[in-house]
Amino acid sequence: MGLILYQYEFCPFCAKVRAKLEELNIPYEAINVERDPNDPLRKEMRERSGVATVPVIKHGDVWLGESADIIAYVEKHKEELKNVG
Repeated sequence: MGLILYQYEFCPFCAKVRAKLEELNIPYEAINVERDPNDPLRKEMRERSGVATVPVIKHGDVWLGESADIIAYVEKHKEELKNVG
């Protein structure tokens, strides 16, 4: 299963994660999340990741927020992530 990045296009923390994914040549799907806290996608993201802010990634059953934690995760799992389309 591929990597999904929940983000805002102009969020600097999201840009940092996108830059790392691109540097490591990790394919991902970017999904823009509404700023509205009542948006169903945002609610699901918050419930599953425990984080109310973006960026958040989903990789299989793993939901992870906070840009530094995401970057550490993708660096640790980069070979696995590169081999998933």
